[in-house]
Amino acid sequence: MSSLTAQRRIAIVTGDFVCTGGMDRANYALADFASRAGHPVDLVAHRAAPELLERPRLRFHRVPKPLSSYILGEPLLDATGRRVAREARASGGVAVVNGGNCLAGPVNWVHYVHAAYPQPLALRPRALLRGVHGRIARERERKALGFARLVIANSHATRRTLVEELGVPGERVFVVYYGIDAARFAPAAASAATIRRELGWEDRPTLAFIGALGDQRKGFETLFSAWEKLARGTSWDVNLVAIGAGAEVERWRHRVRVAGQEGRIRLLGFRTDVHRLLSACDGLVAPTRYEAFGLGVAEALAMGLPAVVSAAAGVAELYPSGLHELLLADPQSAAELAIALERWRAALANPAPELKELSGRVRARSWDQMAGQILELVERHAV
Repeated sequence: MSSLTAQRRIAIVTGDFVCTGGMDRANYALADFASRAGHPVDLVAHRAAPELLERPRLRFHRVPKPLSSYILGEPLLDATGRRVAREARASGGVAVVNGGNCLAGPVNWVHYVHAAYPQPLALRPRALLRGVHGRIARERERKALGFARLVIANSHATRRTLVEELGVPGERVFVVYYGIDAARFAPAAASAATIRRELGWEDRPTLAFIGALGDQRKGFETLFSAWEKLARGTSWDVNLVAIGAGAEVERWRHRVRVAGQEGRIRLLGFRTDVHRLLSACDGLVAPTRYEAFGLGVAEALAMGLPAVVSAAAGVAELYPSGLHELLLADPQSAAELAIALERWRAALANPAPELKELSGRVRARSWDQMAGQILELVERHAV
């Protein structure tokens, strides 16, 4: 299953090993594959899925998260991660960290580059905290990458940022795309209209948005502005469902009511049945200002849904030229997004033939393939 020596210990340091969220899901997949391949595995994190903890050769080093804050938990994660990384290296093993979350090496798997999208400073306490944390994270990121002999990027866009903006030597950086749970994210057997009825939704063409509504990177503000513009026209017959939690959900519910869009925009909050919700939709929209890859977009594509996404997102690298009309040159432009959504609606009854090919290609890449590639790179370049 893996070319990495089967007895070699692998320590992985991250926030969570669970199946929700892009980087969490990817780290889960690496831990899952490595443990099934027979490696002794050390997980350093705040949370790990119960099924991982049942593996006989896996040890979980749980790190406290004070006040449920990842920011407050970072120093503890770093300290525990460095200790476990030293133990792994002492026994001939290897440690894998994510960006600047742990100042250890020799493998750094980068899911997100803080230097690529500095959080803007604002006077609101939460936004101010994010801005200050972003500055600290950028300094730690640069330092941690300096320790790494092998850097794994989740897209060519991420690799370019690492090489061109952070000065990481190009010969150390390799691209490994994420995988997909093909059994979960596959074209639905029933029609979207049928599933909408089962969910109690109105039977209209429906778009999905996935992401925290208060995260400016995800672009919900731009989407809402484009939606208001489209809703002023009598021909716009589309509903929107937004999947994502965060402190801003209630504020957005108020804005939806004020705009008179309660019946047309559903804010669903955090959900664990994303695949079910996507199967009731006809497309996905992701006007992200920065997205290192974009697992939610890949999952929608795997289900056969056309996805309007920022051209700069890592996942956009997978789009063939015949689908470039779905890509946004300026994700902050509500006018460009409105035009893209009108094109999507016009093509809904006759989707481009390239969509089926792209869907099959995305669905064919498993999480095990991703994890296997990573372990092969580790064997060749880091041990």
